[in-house]
Amino acid sequence: MKINPYYQNLETSYLFSTIAHKVNAYQKAHPDAPLIRLGIGDVTLPLVPVVVDALRQAAAEQGVKETFRGYGDEQGYDFLRQAIQGYYAGRGVALAMEEIFISDGAKSDLGNILDLFAQENTVLIPDPVYPVYVDTNIMANRKVVFADATEENGFLPLPDPAVKADLIYICSPNNPTGAAYDRAGLQKWVDYARDNGAVILYDAAYECFITDANLPRSIFELEGAKECAIEFCSFSKMAGFTGTRCGYTVVPTALADGMLQKMWRRRQTTKFNGVPYIVQRAAEAVFTEQGQKEIHASLAYYQQNAKILSDTLTALGIWYTGGQNSPYLWLKCPDGMESWTFFDYLLEKAHLVGTPGAGFGRNGVNFFRLTAFGDQEKTLEAAARLKQLL
Repeated sequence: MKINPYYQNLETSYLFSTIAHKVNAYQKAHPDAPLIRLGIGDVTLPLVPVVVDALRQAAAEQGVKETFRGYGDEQGYDFLRQAIQGYYAGRGVALAMEEIFISDGAKSDLGNILDLFAQENTVLIPDPVYPVYVDTNIMANRKVVFADATEENGFLPLPDPAVKADLIYICSPNNPTGAAYDRAGLQKWVDYARDNGAVILYDAAYECFITDANLPRSIFELEGAKECAIEFCSFSKMAGFTGTRCGYTVVPTALADGMLQKMWRRRQTTKFNGVPYIVQRAAEAVFTEQGQKEIHASLAYYQQNAKILSDTLTALGIWYTGGQNSPYLWLKCPDGMESWTFFDYLLEKAHLVGTPGAGFGRNGVNFFRLTAFGDQEKTLEAAARLKQLL
């Protein structure tokens, strides 16, 4: 037996595990400290009523012989794929049913999609970035090159014609920076991918937070994108499914003459047995008229949290991106502090927990991520503490 040696090239601990360890150690030493967590991007509001009702109804069906469901299609039930098809059609994007694949979340598919691509592909990833993009390619020993996202370009790098890549990761609105590409910027990436015969792996997990009509919510709104992109999306932030687990991936038939769509179907039928029926019924409810009304009320709650934090940073004169059209705020650490130093400073002086930018790449060393997914009263208290401290 030989282990995969490339795991040794990973950081010893996943970013959020390191944060949890530091926070737990602090709490043990200071059990009465009133901590407020603005770090990990988990939701805090419960599932909306229409989703809970769908879960109950589907669970009841599973207890009756006539309506019981066993194994379903690995690519998802038609009722959910049709609902997603309609969701895209509402924004002018036409998808075929066979292009939509239901999964247990975008994170899983972003890693699993790499099964389709040869090891020798060069991967282009923005820095800073969601660690999963980098780690899953390190595990496979692919060459990774970085596109520098910086304060100067608003953390929205554009393609460099001198850099050649085969796979390109784009997340918009971005995690961790909250920055979102406009149509012109995203079109440049689509054109670059087509010119280089590359595939864009487009993470649209936060598209539901976009309110600016000038910002695309799907890469397939751009000309030629179906010939060069795969899109990943999730119900985690859209509808609070972080503990329920459901997402979907769109693999166009126009991409690589349909080869990747067929390969993904083959991969899923071999390695994946599908998302539970009751979860897919719950996800379907999200796209009903009542479901959209209810989830948008939850999204508005988080958007208000983002505004509270944005207004606070503006009042303090702290540079940041995100907040508008995104649940994340990416701020420049005051007084030139490094991000882990600022993490300790906030924890000790204000009992606030955020995410150090250094955990997302070298361009995040002097930056820090806050999230809008917390309780609103605690977000208001966090804003007051920031104003008092900074």
